[in-house]
Amino acid sequence: MTDQRSLHNQWSSRLAFILAASGSAIGLGNIWKFPYLAGENGGGAFVLVYLLCVAAVGVPIMIAETMLGRRGRQNPINTMLSLAQEAKANPAWHYTGWLGVISGFLILSYYSVIAGWSMLYIFKMNSGLMHHISPESASRIFEELKYSPEIQFIWHTIFMAATMFIVSRGVSGGLERATRFMMPGLFVMLILLDGYALSSEGFSQGISFLFKPDFSRINGESVLVAMGQAFFSLGLGMGAIMIYGSYLPDHVSISKSTIFVASADTLVALLAGVAIFPIVFANHLEPTMGPGLIFQTLPIAFGQMPGGSTFGALFFLLVFLAAITSAIALIEPAVAWLSENRAMPRETACLWSGVACWLSGLGTVFSFNVWSDVTWFGKNFFELVDFLTANIMLPVGGILVAFFAGWIMRRENSEEELEMGSAYAYWRFAVRYVSPFAVALVLLSAIDVI
Repeated sequence: MTDQRSLHNQWSSRLAFILAASGSAIGLGNIWKFPYLAGENGGGAFVLVYLLCVAAVGVPIMIAETMLGRRGRQNPINTMLSLAQEAKANPAWHYTGWLGVISGFLILSYYSVIAGWSMLYIFKMNSGLMHHISPESASRIFEELKYSPEIQFIWHTIFMAATMFIVSRGVSGGLERATRFMMPGLFVMLILLDGYALSSEGFSQGISFLFKPDFSRINGESVLVAMGQAFFSLGLGMGAIMIYGSYLPDHVSISKSTIFVASADTLVALLAGVAIFPIVFANHLEPTMGPGLIFQTLPIAFGQMPGGSTFGALFFLLVFLAAITSAIALIEPAVAWLSENRAMPRETACLWSGVACWLSGLGTVFSFNVWSDVTWFGKNFFELVDFLTANIMLPVGGILVAFFAGWIMRRENSEEELEMGSAYAYWRFAVRYVSPFAVALVLLSAIDVI
């Protein structure tokens, strides 16, 4: 096993890595995207397919990406270059690292804007503004937010500043300390919200919808959506897991830690569904509301319930915590590259990368208002960046990571890093054949080839 150490220090323990990597994976995809996708695709049957895809597709690639990170002990670009040299492979493999760093940077540029919405809604809910609000008023408030570049500018700026402050403090003083407090807090808030949902009239209906499979509501497209959500919700292909793996001590088991992270990520998605759907059904709302579910539908539901303002504010605080723990992971690869390759102090690297990401995020801010008529290939700036990253760049990155770990990296080196015993053969088969094929289907579906 390599004895090389990261230039940026290491996690203090396996628990620190699990909390940080879980924070990286757990984000808006779990609390915002998973519930509305489950709602649109039939509930229980979709959830079951999603769980199978996490185990069969996501976990093998997550193990591979963590392993490559620890083996290389550098930012994703330098890691892929050094590992290609170790395997006597083409140095062009370092472009896989570039793809991950750029993907994470672009995702954070719009992620920050949406996370800013959640910050604003904490105050809107807590102020009582949503008390007994009508659907028309909830829709109007959300539309006013989207149409106001000034308001979005302010909250986007606040969120990016908070993210870069945490990252500037380093691995132990920033990333580890933040996730050590935020992740337990996130789970506590989820449990409180689930307890709140338990007392609602729609609890049994919500649980039945979420966990009782009705396979008549599943088709090929739903399976591909579940597969894509399983892959993306784990945060794969964007350099975050690779850079966090580079900070992992040698004595920590990669496979066991990764399974813990994937389990935590999946548990949060399910707990979010348990919190959301009973409230939706109790208020006779539709679970198929799509992306507007948490910003338009849930405020209506919380507004009609006793204590709804307090629990609504708690919910959006939960969304914010999930978003910022992912945000610090998304920008860390770029910061590490600037520190390693441009000899910048960490604070300077944070300033440059943060300002660049903030400027890029203004494109998303303006997409909903002053640039709403500016389109490329029928998509505004936000829609184009979202499509390119989620549907093209991340799947390609995931396939390349799986291919390199399974076919290019020497078997003795991957066995040395993973120390999985007899389970190694199952992982190797999955990362060589099952995971790349499944992700390729998602990629081809996204670009309308199948």
